[in-house]
Amino acid sequence: MSTITVLGLVLFALMTLIGGKTGATAFLSLIFNFGLLFLAIVLISWGFPAMGVSLVVGTVILAFTIFFGEDNELAAKTAYIASLIIMVALILLIFPVEHWVMAQGFSLEDSEDLEGMSLTIGVSFVGVAVTEAILSTLGAIAEASIAIAAGLSEIIEQHPHVATKRLYIDGISIGKQIIGTTFNTLFFGFFGGFLALFIWFSGLHYSFGSVINNKIFVGEVLMILFALIGVILAVPITTWVMTLEHRRAAKLKD
Repeated sequence: MSTITVLGLVLFALMTLIGGKTGATAFLSLIFNFGLLFLAIVLISWGFPAMGVSLVVGTVILAFTIFFGEDNELAAKTAYIASLIIMVALILLIFPVEHWVMAQGFSLEDSEDLEGMSLTIGVSFVGVAVTEAILSTLGAIAEASIAIAAGLSEIIEQHPHVATKRLYIDGISIGKQIIGTTFNTLFFGFFGGFLALFIWFSGLHYSFGSVINNKIFVGEVLMILFALIGVILAVPITTWVMTLEHRRAAKLKD
């Protein structure tokens, strides 16, 4: 039995033990999402447009991630709608930025591994970069949206007649508390994942200008920035969607 299999079984056991049915379904959603990511890679390699693949796969991934991991129907529905809005907004930002920055493709550090291989694979590296940037932000967006939506749904459950203005203020307050934690999570994840690259830069005495203009570094920083922008947008958008749902529910009761 491989190490990855053992760790996967340990993860499943812990998620089921601590999270119960919700933890088990969340683990299953992780497996489904992995399959969807692999499907996206295959579709793009077959020549399907990267933007269309990103929209379809991203929509399904958000559905699996949110509805499999949240039992509260109101919170899940609100988080899903807000996440879709944020994803579309990020696509409108990512597409022109990736064309402007032109940090796609392979860098000089990859030249030795690619020596003797043909790069004429018939796939647009810009499209690949856009797809990578979109899919890499979905986890942070879904996490922020569901955290805010779950908090607001709890407030509505405890205070069914809460005013819309008060609910919006509470949502912004909840969002402010999770932004700092999410920022640190994304930053340390980026730093830990690229520690070896940073050591490479230091050992080869890269100048500061060479580092900030390196394709690998710029590409990863862009994805971090896109994710942070998505988390920030999740605060007002999720709160706004929840206030609309609360207002609509109140009208139906009346």
